[in-house]
Amino acid sequence: NKKDERGIVIRNKAILVAQGHTQEEGIDYDDVFSPVARIEAIRLFLAYASFKDFVVYQMDVKSDFFYGKIKEEKFRFKDVKTASTPIETQKPMLKDEDGEEVDVHMYRSMIGSLMYLTSSRPDIMFVVCTCARFQVNLKVSHLHAVKRIFRYLKGQPKLSLWYPKDSPFDLVAYTDSDYPGASLDIKSTTKGCQYLRSRIISWQCKKQTVVANSITEAEYVAALS
Repeated sequence: NKKDERGIVIRNKAILVAQGHTQEEGIDYDDVFSPVARIEAIRLFLAYASFKDFVVYQMDVKSDFFYGKIKEEKFRFKDVKTASTPIETQKPMLKDEDGEEVDVHMYRSMIGSLMYLTSSRPDIMFVVCTCARFQVNLKVSHLHAVKRIFRYLKGQPKLSLWYPKDSPFDLVAYTDSDYPGASLDIKSTTKGCQYLRSRIISWQCKKQTVVANSITEAEYVAALS
């Protein structure tokens, strides 16, 4: 119920309740919780709109580019050399216990900014999640790895998602596991992405909860998830 300044009901409103809140009379029955759409739901909507040739007038403010420019200036990456890949393919990230320690607050701030960008940049999902695991005992080598991601992003400013109109709408899913890279705690990383034929709508990167004894076992765990 929407009320005026005198407390009189002037309009009845229907609104969804955000997941996780159970309203009880006498406790929070009169409170209103605004629903929040998952980013996958927004991508699914855009994919369906392209498939049906719908016209989408407005979704939300375009803030990715603006946010990225602010962070670029904050972390002083405005005048650096670009990188062709977000991670060094021949040099896995290790604990580096003998390495020099760095400022944990700056590192976590950089990781937070990159996690924000993973909602629209699946190409950095794996390396960002890998770097996020070193936020407790981080070293200079880990900071260099994060800086490389920013250098890669600077060299790919226009890389974005593309939802073609003339493409079928059947679901296609891919999954993989990073068994050779599980040198830190012998737990592989499951990676996956889901398409509506040519339109990517979701992607994941998560460490497995079990220890696989072979590449085959790690792949089965990834497929199951």
